[in-house]
Amino acid sequence: TIETIVSSLLLSSSQITQHTITIKMGLTTEQVELVQTSWAKCVPIADTAADLFYGKLFELDPELRPLFPADLAVQKQKLMAMITAAVDGLTDLAALVPVVQDLGRRHAVYYKVTAPMFDTVGAALLDTLEKGLGETWDADHKEAWTLVYGVLSKTMIDAGDEAVKAA
Repeated sequence: TIETIVSSLLLSSSQITQHTITIKMGLTTEQVELVQTSWAKCVPIADTAADLFYGKLFELDPELRPLFPADLAVQKQKLMAMITAAVDGLTDLAALVPVVQDLGRRHAVYYKVTAPMFDTVGAALLDTLEKGLGETWDADHKEAWTLVYGVLSKTMIDAGDEAVKAA
C-alpha cells in the first residue's frame, strides 16, 4: 500500500540525526556509539585519565608545559568536562559545532595554540584512551576516536585561524 511505502521512506528524527553525523563527520552510527560507550568507561577514572593525558602530552612536547598553570587540577577537570561534552554532543552537531569553534578561537587567540599542537594533543588522547581502556581498546576504537578527534580538531583549527586573521 501507499502507506507502507511512505512509512518506509520516512526516517525518525534520531535516524536523521545519525545520518547527518555520518555525512558531516564521516562516522557511522556504530563508530559514534563506540566512542560514546568507550568514553563512558573513562569517566569513572577521570582523574587517572587526566593524569595520563597530561603526562603523555608533556612527554611528547615539553615546550607545551608553560602554556598551563603549575597546578593542573582545575585544567584536568576542564579537559574531562570538555571531552565529555564533545562525546555527548556527537548526536547533536548543531549544538556541538559552535561550542568547538568557540573553543578553537579562544585557544588560538588567548593561548596561541597552533595547528601542529593539535597533533600532539591527539597523540596524547589516543595514548590515554589505549591505556585507560586496556584490553577493550582495539583497531575499531582507534579508528573511531581518530576520526572524531580529526574532525573536532579541524573545526577548532579552522575557527582559530579565522579568529587570528580577524584580530
